[in-house]
Amino acid sequence: QVQLVESGGGLVQAGGSLRVSCAASGRAFSSYVMGWFRQAPGKEREFVAVISWSGDRTYYTDSVKGRFTISRDNAKNTVYLQMNSLKPEDTAVYYCAADRRWRGTLWHGADFGSWGQGTQVTVSS
Repeated sequence: QVQLVESGGGLVQAGGSLRVSCAASGRAFSSYVMGWFRQAPGKEREFVAVISWSGDRTYYTDSVKGRFTISRDNAKNTVYLQMNSLKPEDTAVYYCAADRRWRGTLWHGADFGSWGQGTQVTVSS
């Protein structure tokens, strides 16, 4: 398994930008599909974005398309989530997660075997 540590969360005004990172330890980072999920207070965890092993494929939930960009640097064992045009409804704890398989357009948290501890993103109005 891979160990994951998120960083880069914080407080930002609506319309602003923030980049969160997820550093992986352990071997074979490039053998994992990497995803970002988020959980707002009182709500269920939801899928945000996913990137394939080499980074050639990505998929996003509709609410963040055109605003968020997922990327990865396999040499640095790190996956990123660049968040632009942030909205108050983006406020949540953001988690990165690792999976072995590419699952097309259906992504569930239960499919991911490794998780980070999360980083808080707060967007003020």
